[in-house]
Amino acid sequence: MKTEFAPLKNDLLLKALKGEKVNRPPVWMMRQAGRYLPEYRKLQSKYSFFERCETPELAAEITMQPIDIIGTDAAILFSDILVVAQALGFDVTIEKGIGPVIHNPVTKVKDIDRITIPDVYDKLHYVMKAIALTRKELNGRVPLIGFAGAPWTIFCYLVEGHGSKTFSGAKKFCFTQPEAAKKLLNIIAETTIAYLNAQVEAGAQALQVFDSWSGLLAPEDFNEFSFPYLKRIVKEVMGVPVILFPKSSWYAFEELGKSGAEGLSIDWTVTPEFARKACGNEITLQGNYDPSHLLSPVTTIKMEVHEMIRRFGVQRYIVNLGHGILPDIPVDHARAFVDAVKSYEEVKTV
Repeated sequence: MKTEFAPLKNDLLLKALKGEKVNRPPVWMMRQAGRYLPEYRKLQSKYSFFERCETPELAAEITMQPIDIIGTDAAILFSDILVVAQALGFDVTIEKGIGPVIHNPVTKVKDIDRITIPDVYDKLHYVMKAIALTRKELNGRVPLIGFAGAPWTIFCYLVEGHGSKTFSGAKKFCFTQPEAAKKLLNIIAETTIAYLNAQVEAGAQALQVFDSWSGLLAPEDFNEFSFPYLKRIVKEVMGVPVILFPKSSWYAFEELGKSGAEGLSIDWTVTPEFARKACGNEITLQGNYDPSHLLSPVTTIKMEVHEMIRRFGVQRYIVNLGHGILPDIPVDHARAFVDAVKSYEEVKTV
């Protein structure tokens, strides 16, 4: 039986994703629950990264921090895209100065035979409990966004074994063993779909799919190794709007605009005008403020945010960063970003 939660008081995000009229766009920030917040760093000093992810009470507390401190219009669950890799049987650790490391990566075709699609309710039960706890804590203040990594991005880590600027090992596997690569991508996609649907059942009110490394693919390769799995996720995840974030895949905007997703998040390497023209007006755009610009003076942030909204337009738009917030951003500057959006409805534009 699905848990009953408090009615939603601030539904700007959901309205924007549905294409309904709003007085101002909603605002949230990728990685908003993270290292730039002193409150987060206190927990970081006490608990390891995956302890924070796997302890529902901690994950809920961290998810709530930016709602209380900077006042965004949506919460996004504190977790990590590589919990899916763990559920698939991969040994994942976060190494200081390196980032995520897969200790048993896929190096040959027969390695794929050892992978079985998990019961996400068993392997990732702590995520669903964190969602339910967070929804209770939010008490309807703002919607809660769940998320997962896209199959191509998870594939990159599973094959490469660690982060990379090029993921040349993952790409080599695709080009030398394309059928095996697609078998693994399908396993990841099926697991991800089950995982996202479980998040919805637990209480997630919107979902974002992060394809952080899709921009490393040529357009033809994106159409073979990334896009089909994004479309499948959009088609098979039910009940809430889905935002896709295929970072730097600007060449695919026209097709992404027709993918069936309600939202498309974009980075700062494209203009609002290009994105609107390429995507059409049937999908809500999200982004695309360069996180480094949050180091600018507060007055500059406000001016740039207002100009960004003017260029994208108020309707079918969600204000966000073009990628995750950086750890050295002053909290006051993050709050200024949010406050600038909230003040926009008071700005008279021609």
